Amino acid sequence: MTGIATALRTLAAGAAAALLALTATAPAAQARPEPKAPGAFVSLRSVDPTIIQEMRYPTAHTFMGEPVDGYRQSLCILTRPAAEALHRAQQELLRQGYSLKVYDCYRPQRAVDHFVRWAKDLGDERMKAEFYPRVDKSRLFADGYIAERSGHSRGSTVDLTLVRLPAAPTRPYRPGETLVPCYAPQAERFPDNSVDMGTGYDCFDTLSHTDDPRVRGVQRAHRQFLKRTLTEAGFVNLAEEWWHYTFRPETFPDTYFDFPVARRSVAGH
Repeated sequence: MTGIATALRTLAAGAAAALLALTATAPAAQARPEPKAPGAFVSLRSVDPTIIQEMRYPTAHTFMGEPVDGYRQSLCILTRPAAEALHRAQQELLRQGYSLKVYDCYRPQRAVDHFVRWAKDLGDERMKAEFYPRVDKSRLFADGYIAERSGHSRGSTVDLTLVRLPAAPTRPYRPGETLVPCYAPQAERFPDNSVDMGTGYDCFDTLSHTDDPRVRGVQRAHRQFLKRTLTEAGFVNLAEEWWHYTFRPETFPDTYFDFPVARRSVAGH
């Protein structure tokens, strides 16, 4: 009996040890590696380091008032054809004393999901006074300002503007500072170093429509200058947003990616 009891205790101990080992290794076995970008994606800086980058979504100066999910670093990532087309446009602009400045490039799906969650929370209007003062938040989906998919996630769309050289730095946004409507006169809006486009970036208002007839004079001229330059480089403007351009043909016209905006996502490309 003693021998049998000893054997049973040995078996039980072995089974317990095996179960413990399995439990300890299960999370590692189930953990999914962070997705990386396909080889067709590059950092814009590796193609053209002269283009100014003021990436908004890693910061609190967004229409949500907080950094956006998926933006690990302040970095513009695009498909290589789109980045090379921006380089061609930049070369033309530099000869005329201007530079492109990008606000957003590739956008992971998790960031879009963050936008959707925020838009459904009607109680969070901390940035309304700047970004959507004339739009009821309950209308953001119906009016097309927020959607569950974004062309940015396909990698060939960019939000950008023009800066007259030499470029003065843009001061950091201070959370809690007084907000001014995005369509206010340029001298009153958040001090961006770009040329006057009539509204600030990400302004949820019909005045952001590229050809809105109320936008005239130098503001209209700046929008048309940007549009003409980028059209010649192969980009198509979204009529509702003067800052939004997509390079055609798109490298990934039907794929919405979710790798994070981080240097490691395009390391070695």
